[in-house]
Amino acid sequence: MAKRSKAYQAAAEKIAADVTYEPAQAIALAKETTVAKYDATVEVALRLGVDPRKADQMVRGTVNLPHGTGKTARVLVFAAGDRAEAAREAGADFVGSDDLLEKVANGFTDFDSAVATPDMMGKVGRLGKVLGPRGLMPNPKTGTVTMDVAKAVTEIKGGKIEFRVDKHSNLHFIIGKVSFSEEALRENFEAAIDEIVRLKPSSSKGRYVSKATVTTSNGPAVPIDSSSMRVV
Repeated sequence: MAKRSKAYQAAAEKIAADVTYEPAQAIALAKETTVAKYDATVEVALRLGVDPRKADQMVRGTVNLPHGTGKTARVLVFAAGDRAEAAREAGADFVGSDDLLEKVANGFTDFDSAVATPDMMGKVGRLGKVLGPRGLMPNPKTGTVTMDVAKAVTEIKGGKIEFRVDKHSNLHFIIGKVSFSEEALRENFEAAIDEIVRLKPSSSKGRYVSKATVTTSNGPAVPIDSSSMRVV
């Protein structure tokens, strides 16, 4: 295990042992215990009571954070013709068809989200080994396979985030930056949690969220009382 810095250790000491905090308290404490010298990202981690190996228990979706993420996402769009032009006008960072497909196939992944028109998915699907492991594969369920690429780009640039439970039943999402007010972070947190709760699989039994924490980049994790989130 890597040795923690004195700053990290001092920050961690401010978090009471064997205590779980109300979401607002946890967010405030995460801001207080940040150790980064830059405007760190605030991230939430959940352990869900689902079995992601079962198709009907895969939790995946998107949510528009009311206060955005604090950073401008780099969006890549696979499209041609008028759709490609619409994506460029909407502010997409990378737009193209066969040329862009080849670039990504060769390992280019310097973007945060990928969007594609339905007619492009036959070719985009071949990029599964590149895009899949990084969570960048366009998907109709998250609104990233669409004819309205301009809308998709605008939403992503405006603070739309995507979340997906991993094979260990963990789910991560960001709620902003340390520079955000506690109220803005709380409202972003609540918006994301509301959507994740809405997507609870009917086949999921027992406690839906068994563990929750909030942390900042390289900072200590602050445990959240999941029962206070109405997600039992």
